[in-house]
Amino acid sequence: MSTTTDGRSTRWDEHRASRRRELVEATLRAIREHGAGVGMDDIAAAAGTSKTVFYRHFTDRSGLYAAVSESVDARILRDLGSAMGGGSPDLARAGGSPRAIIAAAIDSYLALVERDPEVYRFVVNAPLLDAPSGGDPALAVTSHIADQMSALIGAALASVGRDTSPATVWGAGVVGMVRAAADQWLADPSLTRPDLTAHLTDLAWGGLSAAWPDPS
Repeated sequence: MSTTTDGRSTRWDEHRASRRRELVEATLRAIREHGAGVGMDDIAAAAGTSKTVFYRHFTDRSGLYAAVSESVDARILRDLGSAMGGGSPDLARAGGSPRAIIAAAIDSYLALVERDPEVYRFVVNAPLLDAPSGGDPALAVTSHIADQMSALIGAALASVGRDTSPATVWGAGVVGMVRAAADQWLADPSLTRPDLTAHLTDLAWGGLSAAWPDPS
């Protein structure tokens, strides 16, 4: 009896998880079609269902926003890991020069902004939420990116016998710089993505280069 019950419970959990993913994908489609300020009616229409179904799976708009942010977060981290040597925890040993890896990491973030600007605005500005509480609504996403960057920088510092204490500050600083620049870039896209990547890499590398010995 318990085995049957457990099996049904597992299948139901899998069904709910699958349905949540479908609803998140429908939300992303609605955002791309209607913009970051999309309303729940348009989101429900994109899913071919009702707002009640969304609230059943996500409780409220805050829950849906969190689920969409988590999906975008996972995509950014996947792209970032791929850009920085396939997820290697050591920038100094990853394929390519450390500076090139930093450039690739910056470019992977900007690529999402360029590819999905409305989705990016939706996550960063949280227009779906009437009054975002707890400060920065996108903090979870940027914190995860900063954590990965910090871990990579810390490993690089340790690999050359340097003090790793700046890694956390440097990681957060790089991500904050790129995010601020990306927001400005959306408002005034006068630079190409390669040019912006190059400028931000120059700026970041001016400090991060201290983590690696002079190759000369």
